[in-house]
Amino acid sequence: MSQSLPLPIAITMGDPAGIGGELTLRAWEKCHLKANLPFFVIDCPNRLQKLAADLSMNISVREISSPIDAASCFEQALPVIPEELYEAVAPGVGDPRNGSAVINSIKRSVSFVQNNEASAVVTNPINKAVLYQAGFSHPGHTEYLADLANSKTPSVMMLASKQLRVIPVTIHLSLAEALNKLNSDLIAHTIRTANTALKQDFGISVPRIAVSGLNPHAGENGSMGSEEIDFIIPTLELLQNEGIDIKGPLPADTMFHAKAREEYDVAVCMYHDQALIPIKTLDFDSGVNITLGLPFIRTSPDHGTAYNIAGQGIANPSSFIAAIEMAATMAKAKNETH
Repeated sequence: MSQSLPLPIAITMGDPAGIGGELTLRAWEKCHLKANLPFFVIDCPNRLQKLAADLSMNISVREISSPIDAASCFEQALPVIPEELYEAVAPGVGDPRNGSAVINSIKRSVSFVQNNEASAVVTNPINKAVLYQAGFSHPGHTEYLADLANSKTPSVMMLASKQLRVIPVTIHLSLAEALNKLNSDLIAHTIRTANTALKQDFGISVPRIAVSGLNPHAGENGSMGSEEIDFIIPTLELLQNEGIDIKGPLPADTMFHAKAREEYDVAVCMYHDQALIPIKTLDFDSGVNITLGLPFIRTSPDHGTAYNIAGQGIANPSSFIAAIEMAATMAKAKNETH
């Protein structure tokens, strides 16, 4: 591969019964003439070629043995490093017997990045319930990636689009559980991780971080809740003393209009819906899920396996293509900051 070309992006198989294969084909269809976006997928070549034929897509699949071969054929064919399936795939019907192939695809993608053969990992959606039946022991994708990376600190989830970046401090918890888990240490870890990632992976030398309050009107001096006074404000002051550019705590209901968004590079919110409602309202189809705090770049589309439409050729590839483009942009920025 020419030294002038970027390292290719490793794409995982995801659940073969979902829409991942279709998204990968659609992404190659749109991106294959862009020399700055070479990628390869770790998947079953025969499955992808059959899927392309079933969807009447004039796409060739090229089996390669190493990521270094991806760039040379990327314009002509979708490069695939083989990961064979154990059973034939029925669209929309998850099969635990193919679970080991799905898991191996993730594991191999990470090894390629760790060996400096790939620049980033883009993960296709998985079905955790199916993988659990196959012996998968991790709570989800992100935890498995962190284990493969031997990461000792919790990762942080960012959702990003062209209009907005958001990070929830607490994620997939009930509101009651989120309130119990929220504390100074978790807020500080989230903001420090975000600050470092914006510098290293996004090329922003002095990140501007807006932080929401927990309560309506950010507590309004304690009249609508004391959490801001008790631990959010002291935490933000501590981080400001470390040199992090922070505004907050801000009322969440006034943080996301167009003029407000011009004032920061990321919005850190206290719980899931505070962060995800605005970004999904602004850009439902093209939001990208980014895992911060890993020693490599990982992005994914902001949706699931979509069993209900798998194999029908109607899945929207916008979020998946945006995830690839985001990974390439981050890899370039990371390379330039090192």
